[in-house]
Amino acid sequence: MNTTLSKKLFERAQQSIPGGVNSPVRAFKSVGGTPVFIAKAKGSYLYDADDNKYIDYIASWGPMILGHAHKPVINAIQKYASYSTSFGAPTELEIKMAELIKSMAPNIDLIRMVSSGTEACMSALRLARGFTGKNKFIKFEGNYHGHADAFLVKAGSGLATFNIQTVPGVSAGVSNDTLTAAYNNLEAVQKLVDENKNEIAAIILEPVAGNMGCILPMPGFLEGLRKICDENNIVLIFDEVMTGFRLSAGGAQERLNINADLVTYGKVIGGGMPVGAFGGKKKIMEHIAPLGNVYQAGTLSGNPIAMIAGYTTLKELKDKPEIYLSLEAKTSYLREGINEVLVKSDIPFVINQIGSMISVHFSNQAVTDFASASQCDISLFNRLFHFMLKHGVYLPPSGFESWFLNDAVSYKNLDKTIGLFKKFVKEERKK
Repeated sequence: MNTTLSKKLFERAQQSIPGGVNSPVRAFKSVGGTPVFIAKAKGSYLYDADDNKYIDYIASWGPMILGHAHKPVINAIQKYASYSTSFGAPTELEIKMAELIKSMAPNIDLIRMVSSGTEACMSALRLARGFTGKNKFIKFEGNYHGHADAFLVKAGSGLATFNIQTVPGVSAGVSNDTLTAAYNNLEAVQKLVDENKNEIAAIILEPVAGNMGCILPMPGFLEGLRKICDENNIVLIFDEVMTGFRLSAGGAQERLNINADLVTYGKVIGGGMPVGAFGGKKKIMEHIAPLGNVYQAGTLSGNPIAMIAGYTTLKELKDKPEIYLSLEAKTSYLREGINEVLVKSDIPFVINQIGSMISVHFSNQAVTDFASASQCDISLFNRLFHFMLKHGVYLPPSGFESWFLNDAVSYKNLDKTIGLFKKFVKEERKK
């Protein structure tokens, strides 16, 4: 596979962009090698600058649920772009978007649009603090909620990929207010609550983790968090930047039958455009300005191009619930195929899956938190990544990321991927 132009572009990028990329995981530093530069995408495929074609298992880190360049979304963007790309003033489209989200996601009374998942999580935490009058909060090791200072303590995904344990620029005062516990460890959470009585404003988590691979909540974990929050006047925040409108039309709240107090969303509500939102119970959300004194603002919040792309995507998901059945069937087919290949090998492995989120961990123990994810054979994953890339399959370039399927992925694509797993195992056996 020729990637000459990608290599030249990466060399050029490093002269103007830190590390040659605008988001660290794209640099391939964890897996090694040179990143491929994408020129276009359609359906289930990515095409790089050298015109190589890849089956895509990233889906722009989740939001491309319907596939790349989905015609109704592209048509809507083109139509609305002719009206202007931004107004800085209210539009009816923002109302329609808010109403649509409320009709799909449970437990959302009011919702505020922002410009990224990071901004949504940052704003939700500020709101929880303003609502409760408390400053500390609990997050979980390996969960990633964006790059706001408060969240960069024992974060997953990108930080784990680069083995960054402490982040320069984050003050000790900020870190002191951030309490961390192991994911799926309810006892550790209760201990933190007991030790910091009446000081904890919020507990924030990915209800299904996607930033240390796909890791599911153990039975009783989310229910236990809900109970702790109810008993201690703590705001429970679900970061559904990855799971929102992907695991079901109502996201993880609906799929797992647990209501959060606040929920954050990311680029899925913009059809892949830069956008985010946070919403929840009226008694909490009415503390946000201009209703209340917790200030949050954004010039590009509710951007019309992002809104129409997201509205078109979510409306199709709402009107065609069979898409979720299709996505899960395809993901289960992939899991079963990979499992059949690996179970016949001498390679220890664990496959975690829920809905259209899946990850393969090379480990001889269950992967239920960041500690167990960190014990996996990352070097073997890296070899798998490059083998797949060479043969036209684009996996997330880190063993600490969930894979995301889009509905344009065909069973032919899945069979090719499973077949490549067979070839990879044969190559590993020769070593």
